Amino acid sequence: MNRMAGSLCCAVIMVGLTFSLAGARTLFAQASAVAAQSDPSGDDAANPGPLAKGLSPALKPLAIQQAMRKVADWQLTVAESQFSTDWTYAALYDGLLAASRTTGDPRYHDAVLKFAERANWQLGPRFSHADDEAVAQSYLELYIEHAAPERMAAIKVEADKLLQRPDDPAKDLWWWCDALFMSPPALARLAKGTGDRKYLDYMDREWRLTSAHLYDPASHLYSRDASYLDRKEKNGKKLFWSRGNGWVLGGLARTLAYMPADYPARGWYVAQFREMAQEVKAIQGADGLWRSGLLDAESYPYPEVSGSAFFTFALAWGINEGLLDRKIYEPVVAKAWKGLLGHIYADGRLGSIQKIGGSPDNVSPGGSYVYGVGAFLLAGSEVDKLAGGRHSIASRTGR
Repeated sequence: MNRMAGSLCCAVIMVGLTFSLAGARTLFAQASAVAAQSDPSGDDAANPGPLAKGLSPALKPLAIQQAMRKVADWQLTVAESQFSTDWTYAALYDGLLAASRTTGDPRYHDAVLKFAERANWQLGPRFSHADDEAVAQSYLELYIEHAAPERMAAIKVEADKLLQRPDDPAKDLWWWCDALFMSPPALARLAKGTGDRKYLDYMDREWRLTSAHLYDPASHLYSRDASYLDRKEKNGKKLFWSRGNGWVLGGLARTLAYMPADYPARGWYVAQFREMAQEVKAIQGADGLWRSGLLDAESYPYPEVSGSAFFTFALAWGINEGLLDRKIYEPVVAKAWKGLLGHIYADGRLGSIQKIGGSPDNVSPGGSYVYGVGAFLLAGSEVDKLAGGRHSIASRTGR
């Protein structure tokens, strides 16, 4: 081969390699995009479009319900076909049922009911795993509404087995703080539905074990799990995850809502609820919201909506139930609600929600996941009641 032919051959080979590498990069990028979009709990939109206009932060029922409808309608459109028994969707069902009571729109309620019927009122596949019991909360609210036995059957079987399960000294049943939102409110509703307090007694024992290991009595916040007990933020303060503590404070509210006033341990839960509420109030951001890492806002400059929405829900619920001083906490709730509305896009997408994880992380403006929407709708339901609306989760406590 002469020098010219050899050079031409090398050039052809190099061009082919270049195109191959470029093609590989393109295929990898496409595969990554598909993988990102395949998460049934939501997505991280790179270009979510303009923010919504015309939403008023005024604490007035019509304004509150307008925002709730906008978000709920968008979420139903994009997610109803993917409804499942996963914990992510369980939180959304809680919010949709609350939104239906608040707005009077049966579509949200009926979407949850239709799914429950398709799922034959079954839980997730893992026995004793709180995440797979979370869906029972909506089942049991539907049972309390209409006492059809099949609506309670699966969670009752699960709970009766749990009551026979010996505790493991090496590992709590609810070893991660998120679990306190997933399972205890379901057990409290089961106690209400059956009239048998043994489910509350079991819940009380297991919650206290988790609290003893994960709750910091000085900071009044929960570590996500035992592996985070000694972790620090960049500023040297302890690491406390926003959504993890949102799960707990929201779980306290949703458990207390179905815990009878004369239940012997109720005062302990009220005390912890008030302690956490006081700390959450103290670390609220100037924009009304909370950062992913609660005690190091400078390391997480963008607000995190799912944790913030759970805090807003729980604080508003506490005011409505008379557990928190309205004069002190209503300004906190009003500021938080205004902040949440600032992350609703024109099509109804609720953004700035941290994706699935177990620790503080950066947040994308376009990130929207169903559990965060559920939290937002729960918050709206209680803010609406605070504003004089007629519907709330507390209306079903029977206390």
